[in-house]
Amino acid sequence: MIGFGTQDSLGEAFEFVAERGTESFTMLWDSSFESWTAFEITGQPTVIMFSPDGEEIGRWRGAIPEGEVLELAAQFA
Repeated sequence: MIGFGTQDSLGEAFEFVAERGTESFTMLWDSSFESWTAFEITGQPTVIMFSPDGEEIGRWRGAIPEGEVLELAAQFA
């Protein structure tokens, strides 16, 4: 899992990671929003799930359906 920090400041991105306990996955800082353009992200939160070969297999904006995400992930476990 990779998270993209793009809004506010880098310091606030570090605070977000510390507050949410998301240290277990990589966070990338992108003040240019190029990652949003490349992945066609229009708002947050957005989750995009890819298969091991890089194919997009799921995309959610807003509330993340945990059961659906886990079911898709189990297909590749």
